[in-house]
Amino acid sequence: MISKIQNALLFQHQALSLRANRQQVLAGNIANADTPHYQARDFDFSAALQNAVSGRSGGSLQLATTSPRHTPGAAGTSPVTLMYRQPTQASADGNTVDMDVERAQFAENAFFYEAGLTFLSGRIRTLQTAIQGQ
Repeated sequence: MISKIQNALLFQHQALSLRANRQQVLAGNIANADTPHYQARDFDFSAALQNAVSGRSGGSLQLATTSPRHTPGAAGTSPVTLMYRQPTQASADGNTVDMDVERAQFAENAFFYEAGLTFLSGRIRTLQTAIQGQ
């Protein structure tokens, strides 16, 4: 029963995790708006979500083991591959952060994060109703 509930909520969990990660990346860009030579970064949310749903993780490294008794694991560098954002206009100090673009992306991502939370809470309520009805 628990695995069925986990499967029902897995997509939203992955989407919210990626949205939270993207919010941190965008906040980092905004925080470094005045840092000389800082390169704004972002990632393709739809491609990252598709990779997460299909089970592909671009950000994990397999750990080397020297004994068969060692626990295999993965060292996560990042759940996504960060790319540099193309600057819209040149900056004298080499910084590529465009505050208008960053604010718009930050607000859009926050909106979709809140929408995902609303959808997830509705889904949980539906599952609770179904469980209580048994």
